[in-house]
Parts: sequence; C-alpha cells; structure tokens
Amino acid sequence: MYRKQVRRRRAVLALLIVGSFALLTITYQQGNDGMQRGVSTIFSPLVSVADRALKPARDMVNWFDETFDAKGRNEQLHSELEVARKQAVGAKAALAENEQLRKLLGLDNSGAIPGGYTPVTGRVISRSPTVWFSDVTIDVGSGDGVGVDDPVVNGDGLVGTVAAVTGGTARVTLIVDHSSAVTAKLVPSGTQGLLKPSVGDPEDLVLDFLASEKLVGKGQSVVTSGFRAIGYESGYPPNLPIGEVVEAPLVEQEAQQQVHIKPYADLRNLDLVQVLTGGSRG
Repeated sequence: MYRKQVRRRRAVLALLIVGSFALLTITYQQGNDGMQRGVSTIFSPLVSVADRALKPARDMVNWFDETFDAKGRNEQLHSELEVARKQAVGAKAALAENEQLRKLLGLDNSGAIPGGYTPVTGRVISRSPTVWFSDVTIDVGSGDGVGVDDPVVNGDGLVGTVAAVTGGTARVTLIVDHSSAVTAKLVPSGTQGLLKPSVGDPEDLVLDFLASEKLVGKGQSVVTSGFRAIGYESGYPPNLPIGEVVEAPLVEQEAQQQVHIKPYADLRNLDLVQVLTGGSRG
C-alpha cells in the first residue's frame, strides 16, 4: 500500500513538473505578463530547489572548463616564453657580433694596417682540441684571396698567421703556438725583440732579446715591428697591436733580457677575424 502511494505521489509530481513547463512555455509565448508573474511565483521554489541541486554538477563542469583553459594558457605562455628567450639570445649574439665588427672596422680605420693589404673577414669554425688553443680554422680560403703566411687579426689585435688553405677554409696558427715567433717592439720606447710563447703557459708571451739598456715598465704596449730577425722571416706588417707588458721583473730584464706580455686578443674565444691579404712581406 505504502509503495503504491509513493509511486502515485511520484507520478503526480512528474505530471505537475511537466504541466508546469508546458504552462510556462504557453504563457511566455502568449506574452501575458500577469500570468508570467503568477507562474513564476508558484514555481520559483521548485526552480530554486533545482538550481541548488544542479549547482555541484555545474561547478564541476565549470572546474573542468577552467582547468583545461588554464592548461591551454599555460602551454601558450611556455611557447611565448621560449620564443622570447630565443629572440633575446639571438639579440645578444647579434649585439656581440656587431661589437666585433665595429672593432674590426676601428682597426681598419686606425691606420695600423698599412696600405696594400686587403682585409678579408672570416668566422672561426673549429678550434684545436688541446688546452693550448694553438690553431683555429676559419671559413675563408684561397677562393677569397687568402694565402699562406697572411697575417690574421681581430678587433683587439694580432691573432696569428695563415698556415694552410683550401678553397673555402684556412688554418690559422695562433701567436701562442710553440712554433710562433713575432718580431715586435715596445712603444713608445721602440725597444725591439722577438715575441714567443712562454713554455708551460698558453696565455703568456715573452718578449725576448731586448737589445736595449732601457728598463721596461708594466703597461707598455707591444706592436709588430715588421723587421727580419736572424732565422725568422717576418710576415707581419709593422705596428699591428699585440698586447701589453704585465710582468717586467728587473732580474729577468738584466739577466735574461725579457718581459712578459698579455695579448690584447682573447685567443681562447675567437669568433670573427680578418685576414690581411696581399701586401708585402717583410
């Protein structure tokens, strides 16, 4: 009996709900404002109950929508950040390269490179695998007018000399290589000597055979002299900047006639260089 009553009540409730929706539809279609207000008053409790009952479901749907939207925005932000990072790195690289080119142009315009030489700009594409960094390979060669024994500089000063060439590349022996020897002089004193790498230290150069009674002080500049030394043929034009005196112990000057030089060029981090093609050999 009780079950029948429950079923009857449910059926009545269902009929009421269906009738309510039908009545609402007819009423709103007919545009009777009074009727609409009446129906709204009657069924507003039912609408409120239904709204509260459906709120958790709506909240869950909204949560999923917001979660997926947030994930999409997060992925988009990551992509935009990656693009911005690449652009920033590219801009820094471009600025660094631009600075190197300005230095090369400054050296060209400084008058340090004598007439008759044609600078050919190249990029370092490989380096020697040893700690000495004694040679590098650049992306210009005989097809660009580069020849063996051509001097090589960067915007800071002397780098080395071309040791071998192919049509599109050249191998450059750096001034810190054990086989390197550069006739050089101090400025402004004009004291001359032979510049060679220090044994056991790839970042130290020694200006040896200082045939002078003048004492040398720290901070003096060293440039190529362009003269021939016994047993050494100079392939460098005069007055190319090389480096500065960083150690000049009195004992070494008097006993060994030598001082220590630090190159202006950062030979461990070469990128853009210029080969001085043509010209005359000293």
